[in-house]
Amino acid sequence: MAARSTAPEKRPGFFSQIRTLYTFTQKAYRWLPWVLAAILLLGVGLGLLVGFLLPPVAIWSVILWAVTGLMLGVLGSLMTMTRLSTSAMYKQIDGMPGAAGHVLSTSLGRNWQASEMPVGVNPKTQEAVYRAVGRGGVVIVGEGARGRLTRLVNDERSKAQRVATGVPVTVLYIGHGEDEVPIAKLSSTIKALPKKIDRATMAAVIKRLGSVSQSLASLPIPKGIDPTKVRAPRPR
Repeated sequence: MAARSTAPEKRPGFFSQIRTLYTFTQKAYRWLPWVLAAILLLGVGLGLLVGFLLPPVAIWSVILWAVTGLMLGVLGSLMTMTRLSTSAMYKQIDGMPGAAGHVLSTSLGRNWQASEMPVGVNPKTQEAVYRAVGRGGVVIVGEGARGRLTRLVNDERSKAQRVATGVPVTVLYIGHGEDEVPIAKLSSTIKALPKKIDRATMAAVIKRLGSVSQSLASLPIPKGIDPTKVRAPRPR
C-alpha cells in the first residue's frame, strides 16, 4: 500500500497562470492577440518618441525609454486581458443555474456578505433566490423565470422585513428584460446601493436572518458554477 503524500499541492507559477488566462480569454475574443500586440507596440513607440524628444538624445537614453515603454505595454496588456477575461467569464455563465450565487459570493467585497447557496429554491424548476447583506441593506436576487419567482421572493422579503425592521430591502431579478439586471452588472448594481446601515447593524441583521433561514441541505438545489471551469484565473 502506497504511502500518502504529505507534500502540499503545488500552485501554478506566474507564467502558467498567464498562459491559462490568455487561453481562456482568447476562446471568447479571437482578436485578443492583435490587441495585445498593438498595446505592446504602442508602448514601445511611445518610449522611443520620448527618448528622441528629451535632450540629450543618446543611444543609451533611447534604449532605456524603449524598454520603459515595453514594460508599460506589458502592464497595459495584462490589465486589458484581465478585464476581457472577466467579461468572457460573465458571458460563459450567463443563464446558467447558480450564476448569481457565484457572483454574489466572489465579487461583492468586504462591505457585503453573501453565500453561493440559495436561500430559497423551487426544486421542480430550479428557480432560486439568493440573499446578500451589506452596508446597503438586504438584497434579494431572483434567478430564473420571473413569474415563478414571485412566491420565493415575497417569502424572503417578508422574512427580511420581519427580522430587520428599518433596514432597506432591495429586490433584483437576473435577466435581460425590462427592470432586470444582467449577470455582468449584478455586482456593480449592488455595490452602487447607498450605505444605509453601519457594520454593527449589518452583523446583527446577518445573525438574525441566519437564525430564521430554512435549511436547504436536503433540497435538490442547483449545483451552481464550477469555479475551476468558468472563473478566469488571475495572475498573482
